[in-house]
Amino acid sequence: MLGTFLITLATALSLLIVDLVVPGVNIANFPSALIAAVAIGLINSSVKPVLSTLSLPLNLVTFGAFSLVVNGICFALAAFLVPGFSAHGIIAFILGPVVLSLANTFIGNYFAERNVALTGNTSTPGELPQGNPQQ
Repeated sequence: MLGTFLITLATALSLLIVDLVVPGVNIANFPSALIAAVAIGLINSSVKPVLSTLSLPLNLVTFGAFSLVVNGICFALAAFLVPGFSAHGIIAFILGPVVLSLANTFIGNYFAERNVALTGNTSTPGELPQGNPQQ
């Protein structure tokens, strides 16, 4: 539960960074960024796999460059669905998801380090915590 909240918070903060860096992307306030973070997560888990599968021939022809367009479509769909979050222009649709991914990676790694410090869990994600064998 805490991990999901931290991922959503990292994405919301990353969206605020995208608002500052990328021209054409506007976020009204922090609650809009939180709602947009949830929308982007849902779109990336439901719509993006379908679009990626349908655009596989174009991705092969363009050596994967068409995936930037798929990311832009998902970003634009989230901007369309969430009030207080807008993206206008080709630069916002192409550069916005790239900056979002970079900022989200750095902020997510920061939260992951802090989560280890708070919980004391030293296992990596996907690894089961090791118990004391002498118990």
